[in-house]
Amino acid sequence: MRKLVPTLAFIFLFGGAVLAQTPTPTPKPVEDDGEVVKISTTLVQIDVTVTDKNGKIITDLKPEEIEIFENGEKQEISNFSFISNVKTAESPAPNKTEKKDKNAVPLPPNQLRPEQIKRTVALVVDDLSLSFQSTYYVQRSLKKFVNEQMQDGDLVAIIRTGAGIGALQQFTSDKRQLLAAIEKVRWNPVGTGNVGAFAPIQSSSGDTPNYSGSDDEEDGGDGGAAEFNSFRESVFATGTLGAVNFIIRGMKNLPGRKSVMLFSDGFKIFSRSADGFSDSTRVLDSLRRLVDLANRASVVVYTMDARGLQTLGLTAEDDTSGLSADRVEQKLSDRRTEFFDSQEGLIYLAKQTGGLSIINNNDLTKGIERMLDDQSYYLIGYQPDAETFDPAKRRFNKFTVKVKRAGARVRYRSGFFGVGDDQIKPPTTLTAAQQIQTALTSPFAVNDVSLRLNTLFGNGKQGSFVRSLLHVNAKDLKFTDEPDGSKKAVFDILAVSFGDNGTAADQIAKTYTLKVRDEAYQKVIKEGFVYYFTFPVKKPGAYQYRVAIRDTATQKVGSANQFIEVPNLKKNRLTTSGITLENLTAEQWQRTSETSVAATVSTETKAQNSTDPMTDTSLRRFKRGTILRYAFEVYNAKLDAAQKPNLTAQIKVFRDGKLILDGKTTPLDLLGQTDWLRIKSVGALSLGSEMTAGEYVLQVIITDHLAKEKRRLTTQFVQFEIQ
Repeated sequence: MRKLVPTLAFIFLFGGAVLAQTPTPTPKPVEDDGEVVKISTTLVQIDVTVTDKNGKIITDLKPEEIEIFENGEKQEISNFSFISNVKTAESPAPNKTEKKDKNAVPLPPNQLRPEQIKRTVALVVDDLSLSFQSTYYVQRSLKKFVNEQMQDGDLVAIIRTGAGIGALQQFTSDKRQLLAAIEKVRWNPVGTGNVGAFAPIQSSSGDTPNYSGSDDEEDGGDGGAAEFNSFRESVFATGTLGAVNFIIRGMKNLPGRKSVMLFSDGFKIFSRSADGFSDSTRVLDSLRRLVDLANRASVVVYTMDARGLQTLGLTAEDDTSGLSADRVEQKLSDRRTEFFDSQEGLIYLAKQTGGLSIINNNDLTKGIERMLDDQSYYLIGYQPDAETFDPAKRRFNKFTVKVKRAGARVRYRSGFFGVGDDQIKPPTTLTAAQQIQTALTSPFAVNDVSLRLNTLFGNGKQGSFVRSLLHVNAKDLKFTDEPDGSKKAVFDILAVSFGDNGTAADQIAKTYTLKVRDEAYQKVIKEGFVYYFTFPVKKPGAYQYRVAIRDTATQKVGSANQFIEVPNLKKNRLTTSGITLENLTAEQWQRTSETSVAATVSTETKAQNSTDPMTDTSLRRFKRGTILRYAFEVYNAKLDAAQKPNLTAQIKVFRDGKLILDGKTTPLDLLGQTDWLRIKSVGALSLGSEMTAGEYVLQVIITDHLAKEKRRLTTQFVQFEIQ
């Protein structure tokens, strides 16, 4: 079912008990903003990392201790500051000996505000090159990072270079989503990675295609096979670099310290032709473009060889029967050459962007920790001369940074091409379909048209479904005058649900014409409108719901996305639906309470209330001094001998990850209900006038006292904002 109208009356499907509680206000924290590198025609800023001989960050350098040279000419420093990654209040380290309570209620994820983001980290898994063995170690290290190393203020994405856009490749602070993404990290059999770090040596290659890259005619190979292998590797390498390029483009405008951590089995900068000559054009050109883009976007690239430390000698898988000692040594020499050549790309990429390259290290977790600790830096700026951006020269401007303190080691970006950010030509004009498709597939939201999306899981007689409510800010659309006096806006909309395997499960693609008159137009401009659609759930699991809108008049595009885990009700586990919301004044709440707590609200009562739960549920913005009414359904509750459930409910409210309201546990009101498959409940929360404006999380916890201990709890949460 799909509907689009300026304002939608939303009928509450739930009736039940009322909980009214007032949370204690909490002071609004003050956060520092760590904006970094920019390249313009008037100012060049670079971030410089300085460590001692032990790799520890030096934090007390003075401006006179650093010198910057551009193309060998010393520059006068005009801006100098130190950006620290050290937390003012460290969270207590997890106690590894303490047993986890399996029945503990999971905490809702903290919704970060832009000023709260300290580190933006893209963990890029290069499954185009990873071997089966490397994939296992990378997956294990990523889990440890999320569970033990991830800090408050971290905005993280786990992205696979060989995957589709998928449900899970989004920047988030939600550990549930990250762990779900890690579970989908798999060995890619169509990539260049073998089962182990290397393809085993074969006694005769006549029966087996030669993918080792060695041009060994005595073993039955030929130059054409070697050239094909080399070409194949370069194609996959440019595919990896292209994926990283796409990520960095999206990270350009994100807040905080921005880093890409690439986990790979490496790639070669130079490829070999059939006649034995080396060619660097394909991969090196991609690397140079990527380095320049990363330097302009102030993204540091860290690389890690997931193969770890390798002996490079014979292994149990190698078959040397029938080979002479010289031939065995030649094959081992080829293996060593291939290994070190494949590390060159990782070393080059990290060095040129000011990052670290972690190679020959079996402790991937320690490598991640080292990269995360390397987030404190000096931000240094200078005013370039006219020749730096001379369009006739368009040369590469090379940086050299010197630190006068003894024993100091310095890392910085290699440089940039002599074109200012404001001089870079925009990409070729995209078609309407390409514009909206690009916005939809990007792991980064596009905000030219402001959107707010809320997806709700539910279950009905036809089965499970997910309903998506999209609030559109009509001020971002262009309305034209019509001959009949009405206003008209035309926009394209594309809505897709993606499974965790990267494929689209359902989609809607349409062009809408919105015509409104007089008061309706003023209302739409002031309040926006809601578009909603419902997709049936064909298979439980993790989904990403993405929506993009394009205004045909201005070509402005907006996008939104939301991650949701769809439960499997067939497992008979206690489950709650998504939470619907409604904002009422105290007077409206009183009238509603006095009328009825039936499953639906009468038309007359709704007219008196003049509320719009559809907008409230999608926008999730509420006023202080009002009532926040919420509703949900409970599934798979156990029944006693009298065929009645025994359920209790509790609410919690969080701000900035801190609990500010711990509500009382109260029985769920079952009055008037007969459908025990879908038990309805409604509650209310008083938003005190003294509450601090900002983001909050409402969590609902349901306990089934008739279920087994391990299955008696379920929880659901929703983020909302107080203005």
